[in-house]
Amino acid sequence: MKLNWKRILIIQTAFIGDVVLTLPLLQVLRRNFPEAKIDFMLIPKTAELLKNHPDVDEVIIFDKKGKDSGVVGLMRMARIISDKKYDVAFIPHRSFRSALLPSVAGVKVRVGFDKSAFRFLYTHIVKYEMIHEIERNLSLLKPFGISHNFKELPNIFPSEEDKLYVDEILSGINSKIIGIAPGSVWATKRWLKERYAQLSNLLANDGYAIALIGGAEDFELCEEIKKITDSDRVFNFCGKLSLLQSAELIRRCLLLVTNDSAPMHIAVGMRTPVVAIFGSTVPEFGFYPYGDKDKIIQIENLYCKPCGIHGRRSCPEGHFKCMRLIEVENVYRGVKNLIQEI
Repeated sequence: MKLNWKRILIIQTAFIGDVVLTLPLLQVLRRNFPEAKIDFMLIPKTAELLKNHPDVDEVIIFDKKGKDSGVVGLMRMARIISDKKYDVAFIPHRSFRSALLPSVAGVKVRVGFDKSAFRFLYTHIVKYEMIHEIERNLSLLKPFGISHNFKELPNIFPSEEDKLYVDEILSGINSKIIGIAPGSVWATKRWLKERYAQLSNLLANDGYAIALIGGAEDFELCEEIKKITDSDRVFNFCGKLSLLQSAELIRRCLLLVTNDSAPMHIAVGMRTPVVAIFGSTVPEFGFYPYGDKDKIIQIENLYCKPCGIHGRRSCPEGHFKCMRLIEVENVYRGVKNLIQEI
């Protein structure tokens, strides 16, 4: 099938991790259409991830919960899309707005999943398979015979200024750094803070510096972990770095210990090995760390696991066994085993 696409749009207006996992789709499209204009629509919180990425031409910000909310905002964004005259829109995000926008805008070829809301608005519907999200997003290319021959990892590009800033904040640290990202929007995705503190103590006693990583919303959690640890080798960087600066900090880490959350996917994009702790969610959903050496630690065969694809605000059974049964020694052993491999 000969394709003469000159203008391509990708719509992914979900969370940080979702955008990272959509980058391979962008990258494969760029390799196949080197002369095309490829734009990427996302929300304000995730826009920085595309900064400096050589495969995107324009980032279109859809502030769907702010100035672009409601019917008026939706129609304004539809006009923007219509004016750009895209040949095709790829829509990994499964929301009704993501399906509605390119349809109202008159994009002739609209590609999305069969699990999407308003999927009847798509011209090409692809089966949502239980494979890794990167591979799932790339499957949107199948109707057009576009394939890739190797494992496609996301690429993230901190600037030279970002690198210099991270140089500055790490200037007093002379030890190898292990990153720990203990936060998550969902409470049932968070391993216990006391155990993160115990793990930090063990690793600090081994001579490593510990970088606590996350957004401003994770600052208090990480302060508590730091206080419990009571070590001068533990540093709280939450809320002090931009997204790309955080990515650069993760790149400097020997490895990252994290919950099932955005830093896990950013680490893959920066080629930093991961020890991922899964609680209420399961890798089978397709959102596990995608690196070759990455490790997953979880309690299997619990009757109540998984209790939701995104996790929950609290354990619906009240016992939180999916996280409480994961002992510090299990994670510490996973970290030490991974260190031996890298």
